[in-house]
Amino acid sequence: MSSRTNHQRLMALEKQMEAAAAAFDFDKAAALRDEIARLRGESEDIVGQAPPGQIGLGSNAPVRQPPKGWKKPKKPGPMTSSHKRRGER
Repeated sequence: MSSRTNHQRLMALEKQMEAAAAAFDFDKAAALRDEIARLRGESEDIVGQAPPGQIGLGSNAPVRQPPKGWKKPKKPGPMTSSHKRRGER
C-alpha cells in the first residue's frame, strides 16, 4: 500500500472515529482507534519491536512477554547426559 493511500485511509478512519464518538457509539470509536494505531504501527500487540529512535539502554522499549499459558520448563536433573561425573571435571 502506498503512503498516499495509507494516509487517505487513516484520514477516513479518523473521520469515522470522530463521527462515532459524536454519536456516543464508543465501542465503534474504540475499535476504529485501535485500527488507526495498528496502521500507524503504534499498536501494543506488536511484541519485541521498539519505536524508532528508542532503542538502547534506558529506553522505554517494549519487553517481550511469553504467550499466555506458557510455563518455564523444569530444570534437568543431575543424572542427565549433560552432567559430568566426578572423574571427568
